[in-house]
Amino acid sequence: MAEALHIQPHITESKAANSSTGPATETSDFRPHHQRNITKWLRIALYTIVGFSGSASASLLTRLYYEKGGTSKWVGTLVQVVGFPILLPYYFFSRRKVVDTAAAVEATPPSLLSLVCVYVYLGLLVAGNAYLFSVGFEYLPVSTLSLISGSQLAFNAFFSYFLNSQKLTPFIINSLFLLTISSVTLVANSDTERPPGVSDGKYVLGAVCSLIATAMSGLSLASQQMVFRKVLKRQSVKVVMDVVIYQSLVASIVTSIGFLASGEWKGLKREMEGYALGKSSYVNTLVWTAVTWQVCIFCGVALVFELSALFANVIGAFGVPITPIAAMIVFHDKLTGIKGISMVLALWGFLSYVYQQYLDDRTLNGETEKQCSLGV
Repeated sequence: MAEALHIQPHITESKAANSSTGPATETSDFRPHHQRNITKWLRIALYTIVGFSGSASASLLTRLYYEKGGTSKWVGTLVQVVGFPILLPYYFFSRRKVVDTAAAVEATPPSLLSLVCVYVYLGLLVAGNAYLFSVGFEYLPVSTLSLISGSQLAFNAFFSYFLNSQKLTPFIINSLFLLTISSVTLVANSDTERPPGVSDGKYVLGAVCSLIATAMSGLSLASQQMVFRKVLKRQSVKVVMDVVIYQSLVASIVTSIGFLASGEWKGLKREMEGYALGKSSYVNTLVWTAVTWQVCIFCGVALVFELSALFANVIGAFGVPITPIAAMIVFHDKLTGIKGISMVLALWGFLSYVYQQYLDDRTLNGETEKQCSLGV
């Protein structure tokens, strides 16, 4: 698997020109800069905490589906994308709150064809990503899959360099290095772990599909950042909701077609009856998996809009050791010293990135105060 006037200087050289990131609405914001900053960081903290919870819960529930008798890869794909209707009430509420007083100063809105192409492109990425991850969830332990996902940072940095002119400062590079080492450390401890009945071939297939899905996740977040900056060119919660809703709609249509074409729907009744936890738990597992995945997607997209795709990936990578710990509690895995070291490395990498954000924020505040003192 889920909004800004504040400019991050290391993200892209062109952001100063269009102010495409940071907390903003479609109306003028006359609050003091420091008040807008506090609000922005409160939102980021909220998205981060909820995103952590959603990601861990979604991963555990998806694995639970396969652990207790689920076998359909397309069902595992669908639950990752079809939960977007739960956001519709908030989506329509956010649309009603939009006041069109800034229409005169906004850039020319993108054409309908441009929007359709953007949402179809993002939706196809989400659908492909979800299917490949469903293969990983079926054949890999949650801990192994989550740490493979940590390499998403490297893929995102690569794609953001080309799509968003991403600049990698020393603190960012340090963060990427530490988070990557954190994942590699856990991988070294997970080579022998695999679900019961999974052959070597299926284990390798799951690992390869998960790695490709991770690369697609990095491309998806980098693409979303580019879309916010170059295509949509507007700052509001509504913009984030548009991206989440429409890309999820496209992904749901694509995966539904795949599900029907595969014929796996014919075996759902038998799968439900044979589910180890019972029919009711089968339905509840799928419903709550869909809900938690959508929460995770929304928070991820919101973090891309607030700061950058790279920040969203750092948040995701920081959560890599958290999911294995949750898996230890749910699936009774052992807590080893290697996993503890990995957690420390992830925390260090996360703090390194946060410190870079602090430096950028301090630089922006200094420039703003200087302009105010000069009467600009």
